[in-house]
Amino acid sequence: MARTGVLCARRVAAGLSKVTILRNKVTFRQVEPSYRHSQGINVYGSISERDGGSRRTREELDWLSNPSFSTEDALLLHQRTTEVANLIPEKSPLIRTTSRSELSEESGTDESLKQSSKKRKKKKHHHYKTKKKTKGDSSSSESDLDTKHIKDKAARNGRNHEKEATVNPDKKTSNLTSSRFVWLDDIQAFTAETFRIDKKPDPANWAYKSLYRGDIARYKRRGESCLGIDAKKQCITWDSPASKRKQLQRRPERYFTKNNVKMLNTDGIPVCNRSSALDSTAFIPVVQMETDDPSDTMEVNPLGIYDPSTTVWLQGKGCKSADHEPVNMQQTIQEPGININSVLMTKVEEHNKKVRENPRDISAWMEFVSFQDELMRGPSPYASKGEQEVRRKSVKLVLEKKLAILERAIESNPSNVDLKLARLRLCTEFWEPPALIKEWQKLIFLHPNNPELWKKYLLFCQSQFTTFSVSKINSLYGKCLTTLAAVQDGSMVSHPLLPGTEEAMLAIFIQQCHFLRQAGHSEKAVSLFQALIDFTFFKPDSVKDLPTRGQVEFFEPFWDSGEPRIGEKGARGWKAWMHQQEKGGWIALKPDDDDEEEIDEDQEIKDKSLAKWHIWLDVEYSREARHWLPWRPDKTKKETEEDCEDPERQVLFDDLGPSLIQLSNPDLQRQLLYSFLQFLGVPCTSKLFPSNLYIAMDENNIFDSVLSDEKPLTSVDFPLSGFNSIGHMDTMLRRRHHIGHCKEGEEFIQNVFHVFSEKEKSNLSICWLQYEISKVVQCLQAKNKKKLKAQGRKSKKLAKNLLKAPDNRNHLSLWKLYAYLEWLLGNIDDARKVFDTALCMAGTGGLQSPQLCSLCLLYAQLEAELLESIEGAVKSRAVHILTKLAESGPYVPYSGQVLSVNVLKARKTYEHALQDYLTKTPVSDQDQVSDTNQLVNLVGCYTLFQYLTVGIDAAVLIYAQTLEKLEALGPQKCENTGENFGIQNFPTVLEAVTLLHTNLLRFHMKISVYPLNPLREALTEALKRYPSNQSLWRSYIHIQRKSHSASKARRFFDGVTRSTGSLEPWLFAIQAEQMRKKLTENVQRADVGEIHSTIPETGLTNRIVALFEHAVQSENGAHCPLLWRMYLNFLASLGKKEKSKGLFYKALQNCPWAKVLYLDAVEYFPDHLQETLDLMTEKELRVRVPMEELDLLLEV
Repeated sequence: MARTGVLCARRVAAGLSKVTILRNKVTFRQVEPSYRHSQGINVYGSISERDGGSRRTREELDWLSNPSFSTEDALLLHQRTTEVANLIPEKSPLIRTTSRSELSEESGTDESLKQSSKKRKKKKHHHYKTKKKTKGDSSSSESDLDTKHIKDKAARNGRNHEKEATVNPDKKTSNLTSSRFVWLDDIQAFTAETFRIDKKPDPANWAYKSLYRGDIARYKRRGESCLGIDAKKQCITWDSPASKRKQLQRRPERYFTKNNVKMLNTDGIPVCNRSSALDSTAFIPVVQMETDDPSDTMEVNPLGIYDPSTTVWLQGKGCKSADHEPVNMQQTIQEPGININSVLMTKVEEHNKKVRENPRDISAWMEFVSFQDELMRGPSPYASKGEQEVRRKSVKLVLEKKLAILERAIESNPSNVDLKLARLRLCTEFWEPPALIKEWQKLIFLHPNNPELWKKYLLFCQSQFTTFSVSKINSLYGKCLTTLAAVQDGSMVSHPLLPGTEEAMLAIFIQQCHFLRQAGHSEKAVSLFQALIDFTFFKPDSVKDLPTRGQVEFFEPFWDSGEPRIGEKGARGWKAWMHQQEKGGWIALKPDDDDEEEIDEDQEIKDKSLAKWHIWLDVEYSREARHWLPWRPDKTKKETEEDCEDPERQVLFDDLGPSLIQLSNPDLQRQLLYSFLQFLGVPCTSKLFPSNLYIAMDENNIFDSVLSDEKPLTSVDFPLSGFNSIGHMDTMLRRRHHIGHCKEGEEFIQNVFHVFSEKEKSNLSICWLQYEISKVVQCLQAKNKKKLKAQGRKSKKLAKNLLKAPDNRNHLSLWKLYAYLEWLLGNIDDARKVFDTALCMAGTGGLQSPQLCSLCLLYAQLEAELLESIEGAVKSRAVHILTKLAESGPYVPYSGQVLSVNVLKARKTYEHALQDYLTKTPVSDQDQVSDTNQLVNLVGCYTLFQYLTVGIDAAVLIYAQTLEKLEALGPQKCENTGENFGIQNFPTVLEAVTLLHTNLLRFHMKISVYPLNPLREALTEALKRYPSNQSLWRSYIHIQRKSHSASKARRFFDGVTRSTGSLEPWLFAIQAEQMRKKLTENVQRADVGEIHSTIPETGLTNRIVALFEHAVQSENGAHCPLLWRMYLNFLASLGKKEKSKGLFYKALQNCPWAKVLYLDAVEYFPDHLQETLDLMTEKELRVRVPMEELDLLLEV
């Protein structure tokens, strides 16, 4: 025994023959007749440290001077200890004697134990549940025998102690030894098995059948044997029912558990024969391990803790030589550790080699960054062989690795912007917004001439909720445009002008105007458009050579002079004002005789019994619709700036001066004008720039199919769906209340059309008439007959006045729109007269005239939609129109019959004309645009002619041949010229032809029986090519609504969303699921009215939420107000108020500028009206009705 250790054992028994262990606890049982001690033996060792110092020696001997020290007692104690040590034979069982006092103590303890057991039994009756004891598995008979055995032993021990007491009458020694320690150094006969007698009784031995668990050292058993046991005389039984039960209850692991997922991610081990690699059919032997007799192994390795070589050595057989080990066995052991990570190791080496050999390759660095995601999904290639690597695959770890790679890339390419942008995107996860903004400012300072970088910087600042305010972002837009204008002028010598800067400047300007509109500052947005249109179209010749800032200085006096601006009555422009100033004076305007319709503020509140939040929304919407024009003092009424009741309606030149830019390209100038008209709600052929398309999208009218179900051939498609026009800002549930604008707004739009020259007026007249038709269509959708009749009279009057103009009398596009207007109003006979008049007036242009082809195509489509079936369509009016077009002769009105010879001639003419246009090469850009329109119209006329005369298969064949040839010709025929400048004036040929194809199939399915698969295939192929076409998406979800199974549509949506960055697939996928959910909820029995779900719901709610979550995490969806509004509306419709409120604040983190989100929150959370208004005021969003003013209005 070591001297530093102290071993305490209270129960030691001799003569053991069987040991039972219960739950890893050892119970010793006596086989031969003996007795059990009620007292233990304490075996210990102690070290007496000695110091040479005299001071310590004196301290150690201080006990000798203690008055209570007795020399006789010390001698007796020493003799007693020596006798005990001499009496103990070597390797004999240790038997201790017990004194009479101890026996009496034992008997007293026995009585107290019985009393305590009775008390415990009484307490058990008060418990409702009893704990089951699993200390052992012995029966009650064994416990009774043990109790009797204990009593017999106690009696015998008592008699022995009486005899012993006569020999040793002095009991002090016994008491001393039972209460004091004895040092091993003081024992003379020191042996290896010297034990200390501990006479302190343990009464628990009488009550329990096993040792106390605290007295047993914790251990883990390995093997089925026990060290030191004599196998011939002793046996051991391992009884662990609990562990067996745990093993039985343990279920097999599923495939998605952690261990199995790790195994699935590893690569497979290739099986091959290394010795015969060339022979693929060679037999691969199964390596068998030589195993020895298990009985021999158990003797030397009972616990299984030795490795095979040690076991063999213990058996005395020697160790196998490493040379005799098979080569295949070594390879089999080493192979798994190498092959699991071989592919990843190879890829890592390839990426490192690429960036090391060519550090200027930006794409290689980007691929290396993207590869980190794949690397973290698999096992680490740097783990040692056979090592089970455990690592936490956190997102932060991946980001840090990517960041380190990008920093290395930036060191090699310090001037590359893409790498710095990627680094900033990663730093968004680590840094706070102020630190990010500083990094962005450093980047902009280094690259002030990069317009794409400016766009990303503006979007970043615009979407930071903590630092956002309208005035700050508006001034940032001005700073951006001022800097780019300086680069464009050449005044910033340090940085060159990059290509596409002028186009990007116009895109940023339009984005600024939509930002102000969405924030509620519509007056500033309109003023910006007014100023730039005047600055672009009516610039005096004397200032054109000046730089941009010099021109702005000359423009400021005109703006502050109070003269009429674009859209105001009597406006003549900046150029005329400068010319008049040079001559001297300005013509005074006469006051307008018409009294303006002013709505009294007392009449704004129609019903005071409504809730306060409802009244506030009504008044806010009313003022938003009437007060979107900037307020200016009327000099004829002697008004001043102090007369304005709302100072926010006044716009100062300082708010718009920095944003004025020069546009020298005529296409960009036209794009500016059409963007302003779209801003006012006028439909045009132009579209917004893709860069600012989705952040300006805030209206869910993209899902409205305008007459497409009833009239698929001539469905009206508005290019600017998804955007709130000026003056129309309301909640998702309420939608817009009125059609068009108020009287003041309508006059403003008319004045915009009148201010331009005659050349531009011809094109603007088409936009004006399209605007009137759009209002008629809205009346048809709303089924408001009274409003439709009034609007029809106004629109027809305007169309007739436009056609009376000398320049418009032969304008076939105006005639076509006027005839279509009459057709929409239900005046079919009048519409036919207009069409016939236009065709007779057009002359003999035939298929060579794009306008004539377009007119005939619309006329034939409208006539075809009147047919109830395709039978007898050969003699219809539509075939007559298309036949006369192909003849290229004077038009003759329909008389009721069509000659077959004329039909055959027309078919040949169409065929040759189509071949000529497909092989024609355009000379100029203008010819290319004209040929694009003509090709689309020609294909539409030819396919409709074949459909009416032959059938649907002939028409589909023409579409297939045309699309095949267009794809073979390449992008030069398919793409338009406007996209070179970022302008999408016309859809591509393929897109337009595909739209005609799908519309024709939809019409045929409406009037006859036809399978759905051809239409579905045509739409899926078109949407893969053009995933942002809203018309095609509307048709797709319309046909999928009829399908019972949604699996095909879901797979298609999932594939498109993965392959494109457009947001339309997400929006229409969500809309399709919401339509399906609405259908399941509305399936009712007609007579009872109870809901009987016939279509399985299959967790549609969770699917829609998942689609929303994925969409808002995409790059374009994160900052799209429409997507957040739809998500918020969906959660609110489910009644999840708390989740909806959390989502509202999450939406503000990404789109803090969108006022419509705040208006939606007022409707969904009316109790937090004041909190929402305070938030809008803090972020400087436009609040037209403060709560204080509303309270005053309610008191009146």
